Amino acid sequence: MTTHQRPLSPHLQVYRWQITMLMSIAHRASGVLLSIGALGLVGWLLALASGPAAYEQWRAMASSLAGQVVLFALSAALVYHLLNGLRHLLWDSGRALDIPSVYRTGYTVWALTLVFTAGIWYAALSGGAA
Repeated sequence: MTTHQRPLSPHLQVYRWQITMLMSIAHRASGVLLSIGALGLVGWLLALASGPAAYEQWRAMASSLAGQVVLFALSAALVYHLLNGLRHLLWDSGRALDIPSVYRTGYTVWALTLVFTAGIWYAALSGGAA
């Protein structure tokens, strides 16, 4: 039996990156990151319930540079996932489904994610006196 070379289906290297593609990938990635972050929340609650020594270890870990980076990533993922979920609810209502609106709302979600995440961290680092 002879084997014939079959054409391959188009893949990512064929397509040009678009905001719609990036938004879809980022929404899924943020959902995975938030699922992992939920385990961290459980760890924090367990440390809180285990007493002052366990909580102090957890606080020290979260206060380190690596902990701050992880907390920043989790807060950005939460804000992005929330805003993009609202965008999907807008689509579910039958609005903003034309291509210009899809792009406009996509860029708006990215911009608001940056602004809201920066605002949250500003408020947190300034002791809530923002």
